[in-house]
Amino acid sequence: MSVGHAHAGGTATAQHRKRLVLVLVITLSVVAAQIVGGLVSGSLALLADAGHMLTDATGVAIALVASTLATRPATNTRTNGLQRAEILAALANALLLGGLAIWVIVEAVQRWNDPPEVATGLMLAVAAVAAVGALANLASLMILRAGKHESLNVRGAYLEVLSDLVGSIAVIIAGIVIATTGYTRADVIASVAIGVFIIPRAWSLLRDVIDILLEATPKGLNLEQVRDHMREVPGVVDVHDLHAWTITSGVTALSAHVVVDDECIDQGRPGAVLDALDECLGEHFAMEHCTLQLEPVGHRSHENAHHD
Repeated sequence: MSVGHAHAGGTATAQHRKRLVLVLVITLSVVAAQIVGGLVSGSLALLADAGHMLTDATGVAIALVASTLATRPATNTRTNGLQRAEILAALANALLLGGLAIWVIVEAVQRWNDPPEVATGLMLAVAAVAAVGALANLASLMILRAGKHESLNVRGAYLEVLSDLVGSIAVIIAGIVIATTGYTRADVIASVAIGVFIIPRAWSLLRDVIDILLEATPKGLNLEQVRDHMREVPGVVDVHDLHAWTITSGVTALSAHVVVDDECIDQGRPGAVLDALDECLGEHFAMEHCTLQLEPVGHRSHENAHHD
């Protein structure tokens, strides 16, 4: 007897779409000034920070498009709709971040022995713009903070904005050091610092994306505890072939084979057992999309060997 419970709900990213739009506007308003200033002054650090902010803006834009696609209804060929589009967007964002970090570090290493002349006056002037960008980053952090624990895309954007803040500070410090000491390698060091800040954040985002694509058990969910709670429901004898995974941020799913006693089947109480299981999983583990197969004692011997 197979019975499914499906509860539709919006993805976590969709719930924070307005926040992402606002952050995108703030970020793009700073990027142009940094790019122009970096090209004119010759500052790699300023260009690196602008490139990182542009990457952030691209990532947020991709997340916004993906969150819109994720709201499209399911079809017979895509039974979960396009909800995984948000995870693919996060994957693209992680790869962009990692690629940018590698480029910045490689460029910095190549410039170490022959650091270019940096127009420190102009660099400091544009660094003032970077200071404004830092304030914009602070505002963006406050905007995104509410959703960073709920959505993979929002958390990625939050970490990227945080690293942008550090990058802006690095640009300002490099400009001051060069202006006061003439040590032009400060720009190279600042560039490496920005790259070093990007790499672990890109890896963290990529690792979580891979976990979702490989349908790993959601973070913080102990399947043994889930199994124990389900076994406590009256009429349930055992639970096996238990799986839990994440479709996209804010949308988890669970499936299981539930062995019920003969009395439950004889008295026609499978529906009551399913309701109790649904309430248990929702209340204790916030599971809203569950597919449960009820089966009598002894049915397991008819199943494939890979069932646990």
